[in-house]
Amino acid sequence: MKAEYSRYLLQFKRPSGTSRGVLHEKETFILEIFENGKRGIGECAVFRGLSYDDREDYEVKLQWLCDNINQNSEFLKRELEEFPSIWFGYEQAVLNLKHGENLYFPSEFTHGKAPIVINGLIWMGDVGYMEEQIQDKLEKGFHCIKLKIGVDWQSEHEVLQKLRQKFSKEVLELRVDANGGFTKDEAKIVLQQLADLHIHSIEQPIKAGNWIDMAELCAQTPTPIALDEELIGITDFNKKKELLETIKPQYIILKPALVGGFAGSDEWISFAEKQNIGWWMTSALESNIGLNAIAQYTFTKNNKMPQGLGTGGLFTNNFDTQLELRGEELYFKIE
Repeated sequence: MKAEYSRYLLQFKRPSGTSRGVLHEKETFILEIFENGKRGIGECAVFRGLSYDDREDYEVKLQWLCDNINQNSEFLKRELEEFPSIWFGYEQAVLNLKHGENLYFPSEFTHGKAPIVINGLIWMGDVGYMEEQIQDKLEKGFHCIKLKIGVDWQSEHEVLQKLRQKFSKEVLELRVDANGGFTKDEAKIVLQQLADLHIHSIEQPIKAGNWIDMAELCAQTPTPIALDEELIGITDFNKKKELLETIKPQYIILKPALVGGFAGSDEWISFAEKQNIGWWMTSALESNIGLNAIAQYTFTKNNKMPQGLGTGGLFTNNFDTQLELRGEELYFKIE
């Protein structure tokens, strides 16, 4: 078995506003494994500024994996514990080598027989741009919309109020993601304002790492809280359990590239379900390679909530894909 990697820069069609600034391009790495004339492909989807493994020696470790590709997977998993996105790419490549074509987790989804319902993601921008995106999602038939907040709460609150005046909670589920944009005191006020608008949930109201403050908010909140960035960098099995037992969130958000791939996601799901904590999957600006693998994995988990999966449509130079969005339903198109 041989392996090699290559760096790839995804170019945004339109600069995309996030709480970490405006993104023009997204760096990623493609891992390929070759054996007996077959190829397996995966994406080591590092997210600069957010990934736990955003380190100077990232490519050194990626080359190390290529050089040691014939070692057993348990050894590799231990060695790559500090590099969740590289492990994620390895998992994909091995699965793809096994199943061939564009397959990672064969199922009714990859047979084109069943879809995954996703939420519509609204990118940050001025009120006009956000309302334009919302209108587009509604016209396409989305029943669940997620908005990024925490930059200009007054304007964002007005957008949410207008939406709720037009659409009841029975018609439109609204989720918000603060990316740690509020202080604890601000969050307490915002959580009540969101509850008044029947918002489904808020992701990461305060910065990650403040377990006690987050636990206090989760215990008292009138709006369900979902942990997102809070999970990044927690690689130890027992530490994951401790985090959920301490904070007791209503939901957790799983981004495989950031939480140790499919194996890491499985651990979080196991702990969450034992504590009656809800969860859903979210992509993290992967190319169509990683997105395809995440979608296939997500379907096998049989979670009926709208999932936070992208559609690959943000980039001008993405890879070909069999993923196809029909309204709010993501399908695997049989060619």
